Amino acid sequence: MADQTHVLFVEDDDVIREATQLALERDGFAVTAMPDGLSGLEAFRANRPDIALLDVMVPGLDGVSLCRRIRDESTVPVIMLSARADSIDVVLGLEAGADDYVTKPFDGAVLVARIRAVLRRFGHASGSGQAESGTDAVTGGVLTFGDLEIDTEGMEVLRAGQPVALTPTEMRLLLEFSSAPGTVLSRDKLLERVWDYGWGGDTRVVDVHVQRLRQKIGQDRIETVRGFGYKLKA
Repeated sequence: MADQTHVLFVEDDDVIREATQLALERDGFAVTAMPDGLSGLEAFRANRPDIALLDVMVPGLDGVSLCRRIRDESTVPVIMLSARADSIDVVLGLEAGADDYVTKPFDGAVLVARIRAVLRRFGHASGSGQAESGTDAVTGGVLTFGDLEIDTEGMEVLRAGQPVALTPTEMRLLLEFSSAPGTVLSRDKLLERVWDYGWGGDTRVVDVHVQRLRQKIGQDRIETVRGFGYKLKA
């Protein structure tokens, strides 16, 4: 039991909550399932799960607000569940600090695959190894871009000498850019390398994370190349 990956699952629909919990447990996960945001926050603080799976529309404390509260306390990976792919809730969830999202209704196998992809990026055992990524090309040492310093071994970032707090997904995104400064990286390539998508995904995930990264390392550090993608200014 001790080596199981622990999932916090917050979902107010009893049928979905119970069916998803059973499906995840069959795949070897330990699951704490809660019906509302407040009990979800209490469970998070009590159990410190390896990953949080949050439905956007839950009572008491909605999923986006819960994500913000979790992100204030931890860099644990968060996946949001949204009933509509075009919903503003998707963007709000990502802006609140979520690492990915899954649209409802979802196939159980797809959900498990997305959870494991996130866990691979975060180095958890259920990921069955590290994801292949262009960040492997980043060698040890400190990379400097203006007032930005990136310690690729210590996984630390300084801006003007001050520490910058990045989530693991933001750190992987920055490492991708720093491994090829001045080179334009397409959204699809970033989805493949950072989010471990072996198929086309929603590029809003990339855009929101780039926006969040810019807020932390400087708005002008990452340049948008219209029609192609993004690049780190060398």
